[in-house]
Amino acid sequence: KVTSYYGQEFNSTTYNLARMNMLLHGISFKHFDIKNDDTLERPRHIDMKFDAIVANPPYSANWSADPKFMEDERFSAYGKLAPKSKADFAFIQHMIYLLDDNGTMAVVLPHGVLFRGSSEGTIRKYLVEDKNYLDAVIGLPANIFYGTSIPTCILVFKKCRKYDNIVFIDASKDFEPGKNQNRLRDEDIEKIINTYKERKEVEKYCHLANMEEIKENECNLNIPRYVDTFEEE
Repeated sequence: KVTSYYGQEFNSTTYNLARMNMLLHGISFKHFDIKNDDTLERPRHIDMKFDAIVANPPYSANWSADPKFMEDERFSAYGKLAPKSKADFAFIQHMIYLLDDNGTMAVVLPHGVLFRGSSEGTIRKYLVEDKNYLDAVIGLPANIFYGTSIPTCILVFKKCRKYDNIVFIDASKDFEPGKNQNRLRDEDIEKIINTYKERKEVEKYCHLANMEEIKENECNLNIPRYVDTFEEE
């Protein structure tokens, strides 16, 4: 059972929504501590470790990528910083740093994080090949979030993994189309969760990729490389 919630959000409107959300879900103000500040530049819970971390950071946001961050424990081990115009991996690194050794983290990001090269490729390789922290890549349908129609993916990370494989799930075809927004139905969510838990191959839906396969692909995690969804005309 979750007893305490912590969070940080730079956008004041979103920050207030997060706090209202807590209260609407019956969580007393004594049990949550959400800060209104820049997560990367001024992290507010930096001396804590968390059992569960969930986030939907701003996609490919700008950040300073100041060289001083190479001295910051959150980023120093990777050898490279996320590019100025794409903070996606900086958010991942920040969260990995705060993740407890037996914790689980899930983050929603654009597909670019799976295959973009240069410094992002270096960071990805470190997380996947050197540390073996990445547990699953789940491709979601397009147009299910407000404010963006692009397809996104969930990355699941764990520091205490017992596996030498990564679960790839292509859930992009299972949804209820809406006029403005597509929607994941309960059965779609259930299917994703059960497939993730079972870690079994499902044709055109799920593939377990071992580290050899990932190294052959030079740590490119683009889902179509692992899950073949080709349909005959």
